Parts: sequence; C-alpha cells; structure tokens
Amino acid sequence: MRPATEADIPAVENMILARSAWLEDRGLPSWRENAADLARQAENRDGDVWVLADDETEKITGFITVQGQTPPWGWTDEELAEPAHYLYSSVTDPAYRRHKPGTAMALWAVDRAAAEGKQWVRRGCNFPELVAYNKTQGFKLFHEVQRTNSRVYLMGRRAEFVKDLRERFAVLPG
Repeated sequence: MRPATEADIPAVENMILARSAWLEDRGLPSWRENAADLARQAENRDGDVWVLADDETEKITGFITVQGQTPPWGWTDEELAEPAHYLYSSVTDPAYRRHKPGTAMALWAVDRAAAEGKQWVRRGCNFPELVAYNKTQGFKLFHEVQRTNSRVYLMGRRAEFVKDLRERFAVLPG
C-alpha cells in the first residue's frame, strides 16, 4: 500500500472500468459513469487516498480512501465521539479476485487504525451484496439509513493489529 499520486489516475481509472464491467456482467450497479471523477481522487494531497500497487511493476490492483472523520449522518453522538477511520471508495481489479486484494486493503486499514490509536474502522455501502462481502472482512452492520436517493448501510469493526497481514499481502501477485 502506498499513497496515491496524480500519476496513478490513468491506471486507477482503467481498474475502475474493469471492475465496472465485472459488476455489469453480473447485473449489479457500477461506477462506470463516475470512473474518471473517482480516479481523479488519486491526486488528493491530504494523503488519505491509497493504492495497492505491485512493488516491482507498479501495477495498481486496488484503490481506497481512508479518512479520520466519520460522516456525521447515521451514527450516534457516542459513536461519533469514538476515534475511527472511515473507508470510502474501495475498488479492486477483478482480475485478482482470487487473491482477495479488497480484504487485504480492509485489514491493512484495520491494522493501521490500531497503530494510530483509533478504536474503530467504519465504512458505508449502498448494496446488500456489499454488506455481505464486508461481513467476510469482519465488519458488522450497525445502521441502515435512508438518504435522499438510496439506502446506506453503515458498518464497522474494532481496530486491531492483524497478525497475518504480511502473509495476506505476500499472496498478492508481484
């Protein structure tokens, strides 16, 4: 994992388009219409946008945003007072699905949050299929919130050091 840069934008957009095609082939909503805007987040100078890149080839196989602020809607005041990282825009290249890069990125965020003294890692998603997937990474559904045009599922898991994190990254290509 390394911070994303402006130079990563084309590769990130291509990866998002590949994931979009994979989703569409399964009848699921995709990011195709927003791929360019989402990829441009790689130029974020705040240091909260990260890519999963091969050390040797620099091929990007994942993209995630990790922010130190939980969105204020949908969470209780008590939850908002707890130190947490919030995950946005998690996308991986479907060609590497069998290696579980999305799980590696999520667990990296859980481990990083623990190292930074956070109590939680939280995330939101818009589809029940993503809720089920995020549960395989140890996230629990805390709230369902109706936003203007969509239902949002708010999830979280305790920050903790992940003992097998190095092994999870070692099985990724490269």
